[in-house]
Amino acid sequence: MLSWALTFFVLALIAAALGFGVLSGTAMSIAKICIAVFLILAVISLVTGRRVPS
Repeated sequence: MLSWALTFFVLALIAAALGFGVLSGTAMSIAKICIAVFLILAVISLVTGRRVPS
């Protein structure tokens, strides 16, 4: 998930440098959503942890 967020972030930077404002904004929005989902899943996995089988 984090790799997708970084991919969209780089795409947004390239699009902004080339002057494609709409594409840049869309890619940045997708990157923000991917980072948020990644952080939520990371916190959930840290809280639940790995259980030892009985």
